[in-house]
Amino acid sequence: MREETVPITTEYIKLQDLLKFSGAVETGGEAKALIQEGQVLVNGEVCTMRGKKLRPGDTAVLDGIRLVVA
Repeated sequence: MREETVPITTEYIKLQDLLKFSGAVETGGEAKALIQEGQVLVNGEVCTMRGKKLRPGDTAVLDGIRLVVA
């Protein structure tokens, strides 16, 4: 599994924005579909909330890519 650290300068980042910002998906529509289909794990659990707030230390996993918020 590939791991990427995604630094943020705000208190949190929304899940769909994290996927777009990191380049894991190309569009917001793609992020929305993958999240709603249950294909994204947040901190080890399936998450279907696009607006889920991720803070430093949280992780999201999609298609073998682990995104760590820093």
